[in-house]
Amino acid sequence: MIGRIAGRLEYRAADHILVDVRGVGYVVYVSDRVLAQLPGPGEAVALYTELLVREDILQLFGFPTLVEKEWHRLLLTVQGIGAKASLAILGALGADGLSRAIAISDWSAVARAKGVGPKTAQRVVNELKDKAPTIMAMGAQAPAMPGGEADAVIDDAPVEAPKPAKTAAKKKDTGNAAAQAEALSALGNLGYGLSEAAAAVAETAHEAPEADTAMLIRAALRKLAPKDR
Repeated sequence: MIGRIAGRLEYRAADHILVDVRGVGYVVYVSDRVLAQLPGPGEAVALYTELLVREDILQLFGFPTLVEKEWHRLLLTVQGIGAKASLAILGALGADGLSRAIAISDWSAVARAKGVGPKTAQRVVNELKDKAPTIMAMGAQAPAMPGGEADAVIDDAPVEAPKPAKTAAKKKDTGNAAAQAEALSALGNLGYGLSEAAAAVAETAHEAPEADTAMLIRAALRKLAPKDR
């Protein structure tokens, strides 16, 4: 299983890229959103990957975070969702947006993905709703795309860290995942159910993308308070 790949970006196509790793070229399929955030040809790139194995094909799919990779794995368990539809959903919403949509049961947001109809979108939300809190909680410890100040490494071979591309878009997509995870944990410790807490945190994070943990907790508590108060 190839779980992570780092090397030089050789070329980019409409739905995939070619990454050269010490002379070996790997074709990696990515969403539109990830493709837009990657650097130009010749620059360093690193992605977490999922390998699809079938009798007649082997395909690598790339993701900037472990959270997004986990959503891809879960989406594939839903009837009617294949790898192409999964990438379309993640491309339209990103990991943060998908977590929010599923947590608050907003199937219409999922249906905005190309090739995903209303019935399939509702199935995605219904089948994965209980998974949303767990995936949101991963935001506190799951690292983003390998790189940053440290070297990206594959098979212990150092590669220059990827240069940030379209930083503003990437920051918006990443959101405040760690703060959301911490707020979700705090609400769970207060006795709130994970599903209702996840919905409140996701809704609050959407309204205030720059909110820190304390702000998320306070706002989520207001949403969770009995309506007759």
